[in-house]
Amino acid sequence: MAITTAASRLGTTAYSDSQPVELRPNWSQDDAKAVIMAAYRQVLGNDYIMSSERLTELESLVTSGSLSVREFIRGIAKSELYKKKFFYGNFQTRTIELNYKHLLGRAPYDESEVIYHLDLYENEGFDADIDSYIDSPEYNENFSESIVPYYRGFSTQRGQKMVGFTRMFQLYRGYANSDRSQLLGSDSRLAQDLALNKPSAVVGPSGANEGWAYRASKQNVPSNQAFRTPSKAGRIYRVEVSGLSIPRYPRVRRSSRAFLVPYEELSATLQKINKQGGKVASITLA
Repeated sequence: MAITTAASRLGTTAYSDSQPVELRPNWSQDDAKAVIMAAYRQVLGNDYIMSSERLTELESLVTSGSLSVREFIRGIAKSELYKKKFFYGNFQTRTIELNYKHLLGRAPYDESEVIYHLDLYENEGFDADIDSYIDSPEYNENFSESIVPYYRGFSTQRGQKMVGFTRMFQLYRGYANSDRSQLLGSDSRLAQDLALNKPSAVVGPSGANEGWAYRASKQNVPSNQAFRTPSKAGRIYRVEVSGLSIPRYPRVRRSSRAFLVPYEELSATLQKINKQGGKVASITLA
């Protein structure tokens, strides 16, 4: 069953029918290897991991049955590898967002959750903060000892706030995307929305939209006066288009572009885009 009717455009199709990865009783070595790879993918935010970076000692404890899935998750999250990818060089609020995503499978609900973890880190350190996620009743209820954490924020469930659904799409940018390869880099994705206690916008990932999706400037101050003239003083819209066939270019060469269009020219512009074979990825107020 699809998470939403827009699953294909929001990039969640891969999770629609998937089952949690679990190390069940009477597991085989292949089961253990599947758990190890799923744990790396989840906790490391789908970032590429080289053979030399793998935590071989922890892996051997899992395959020998000496370490539970929960403790393997804890080991990855406390490792120097995790710190290099998501702690060093990141704003601390960004690290907290990713900890929620990687370890609890959701986004922070409100600013109080971020403040709690900021205080815990300052007073007790990084390891204690990681323990607070993995030893929490929420983790225990959803993943216990044997299930690899997964993205829970996409579906309605007991104990899940609806605002978590929209917030999750600020952190999740598509199945093939990694948490270290996004346009906004180490900046927090949710700090402003959490501070204002408002729901976040749902913006589909670029690959699923067959184009890109609008992101505000880092200062979040998009111009609302640029490119206006006395005769065109209405609102200006930013139209993102993918797959546009430009005149005099070979048909195999198509581009993605953004246009700033006055309201009174919007209809004519959309017709022109359609004639050139383009597909509108988004229309937002500039």
